Amino acid sequence: MKVERLLGMIVILLDKGRVGAQEMADLFEVSPRTVYRDIDAINMAGIPVRSIPGVGGGFEIMPGYKMDKKVFSTAELSTLLMGLSGLSGLMQGEELTNALAKVKSFIPADSAREIELRANQISVDLSPWTGTRNIQPYLTLIKTALQESRLLTFAYADQHGNKTIRTVEPYQLVLKGSHWYFQGYCRIRNDYRLFKLSRMSSLEIQAETFTPREYQKPILNFGNSLDAVQAKIKLRIHKSVMDRVLDFCPYEDFVPDGAEYYIVNFPFTQNDYNYDMLLGFGDRCECLEPSYIRAEMKRRIEKIAALYGDRHNEEVK
Repeated sequence: MKVERLLGMIVILLDKGRVGAQEMADLFEVSPRTVYRDIDAINMAGIPVRSIPGVGGGFEIMPGYKMDKKVFSTAELSTLLMGLSGLSGLMQGEELTNALAKVKSFIPADSAREIELRANQISVDLSPWTGTRNIQPYLTLIKTALQESRLLTFAYADQHGNKTIRTVEPYQLVLKGSHWYFQGYCRIRNDYRLFKLSRMSSLEIQAETFTPREYQKPILNFGNSLDAVQAKIKLRIHKSVMDRVLDFCPYEDFVPDGAEYYIVNFPFTQNDYNYDMLLGFGDRCECLEPSYIRAEMKRRIEKIAALYGDRHNEEVK
């Protein structure tokens, strides 16, 4: 992680010219002391960075210094290009275009072909397979609000479809599991919230600005919490849904049951999302145990059957 941070600091110094220690610390979410150590490391690498004291001071690369294009290795340049190219497919704007151009300017002519081949070895495409609502305009608005510390207002639908109007101080854009979110302080709830962009509508950026408060980063890893509430249930699945079940279970957990079926221990949490997921497998999946999960599946299936039966009876009448 330190190498990526050092590269990031170099790019920022090249772009902004002079950056204060606290500003650099905030950008990389480290302490000012760490920033000073990193600047020493950059100097030792042969890039002269000087410190300007006083008001308006900070770190800057020595005027007149010409960056050696060999300061980045082939692997480092390839990694930077892969990352920036993947983001450019999701977030459009001059910043990414300029960043890509700057990284490419470091590529020595005699290494251009090798770096291009390496960068193309991994393709990062986080866009969905099927068409969904275009959220690019929302990403642009949120980026502007983040940069200018301006309030956002929008309508937000919860998991049950209930809509509320929110006024939020934006603090961070988050890409998690191919979905975009943003973290902000909701003035309606008086607390930090993580909002999913696909659930937002009528997004507007306000003229009113805000003074950023002490920021609380969102919790994005629920592994420990899930381990505490998940249980293993035994499923019998048809081979046609195996690829979907593999998203949740390793291949080693599948035991053949005849020519076309498998028995698998499936991680399960008792909530609507997980029951709906099992129902989505249709008649190609059967819960064998525990009995209470099996009984709840039966109850939900009967409820669905009754819904369609009532509709049919009404049409007959």
